[in-house]
Amino acid sequence: MRQRARRDSRGILDPGRLLRQVRFRRRLPDPALHPYVEHYWLIDWELTEPFEQRVVPHPAVNVVFHGQEDGPETAEVAGPANELFAITLHGAGRASGVQFRPGGFRPFWRRPVAELTGERRPLAAVGLPTDGPVCPGTDDDRCRRLDALLTGWAPGPDPLAAEATALVEEIRADRGILRVDDFARRHGVSTRRLQRLFLDHVGVGPKWVIRRYRLQEAIEQAAGGPLDWAGLATDLGYADQAHLVREFTAVTGVSPAAYARSLS
Repeated sequence: MRQRARRDSRGILDPGRLLRQVRFRRRLPDPALHPYVEHYWLIDWELTEPFEQRVVPHPAVNVVFHGQEDGPETAEVAGPANELFAITLHGAGRASGVQFRPGGFRPFWRRPVAELTGERRPLAAVGLPTDGPVCPGTDDDRCRRLDALLTGWAPGPDPLAAEATALVEEIRADRGILRVDDFARRHGVSTRRLQRLFLDHVGVGPKWVIRRYRLQEAIEQAAGGPLDWAGLATDLGYADQAHLVREFTAVTGVSPAAYARSLS
């Protein structure tokens, strides 16, 4: 079991700018919640002008608690997003978020996660109760409240959720997984069963997951310096460099070359 939260910036566009504008950190949940939760993420900001952050979403559900200065705290569920996610922060505020593991939200909600894909709903609208504000206090205070909240939601047994989580983790870790039918054969299941499993427990299909993790790999590598884009396209399973450029541009709104220039 991992002993610390991920430190990569995968999915975050211009992570250096994010860290210059806000305090961003990740924390692990209570060990009993590790099968369901990837990490908690905590943000605090005090800005003199509005700041927009864009993220290429993971195939995951997030629950987000947001407090703006002295205003009331809000809570929402954000399902897996097909498009670029953007949020504009202003003034002073705090956010405490739960990024569930792919498949990890299903045992709490007990409904097909595809119903939440592309959706942002108030937490109360999905039938999950809250127990007072989450964001005040130290990082430890915030994480303890999140632990207590999720434990109180009492996730139900769901072996299919664990299977879906393991399969998505395999796709994330193995860059050689490029085709759904090959992946299904590797695990001795039909492509149709794999698709049903992913839609029900992850919210998106296996093809989408493969393409999204490959694209996030390209974005993260672009942040590291000059690239052989043609070679990277081949490594990541794109038909050619033009295919990578089209998908990169369609999701992020800028070409790979323009994105790399913006970081420098």
